[in-house]
Amino acid sequence: MSTTTEERSRQSESPMSDPEFRETLRELPPSAKLVAKVLEGASPMSQGQLAEKSLLPDRTVRYALNRLEEEDLVDSRYSFNDARKQVYFLIN
Repeated sequence: MSTTTEERSRQSESPMSDPEFRETLRELPPSAKLVAKVLEGASPMSQGQLAEKSLLPDRTVRYALNRLEEEDLVDSRYSFNDARKQVYFLIN
């Protein structure tokens, strides 16, 4: 299975490849690690989308996002599609 040049460059830009990011993430609960991994694959995502993709309950996703935000690993902004919703993304 080969990866294209675009896929390799996107992977190298991922915050998950940063040793400091990974070390901080290592200290967080499993739910936060899973949410970060889901965000790595497709972001930005709303809390509801994260719950759907991760198969975690909404409350657990909210807790995981709070922990990730406390550690400055995740940030949020208002959705361009629906300004009532926040979307989350990993911080590079």
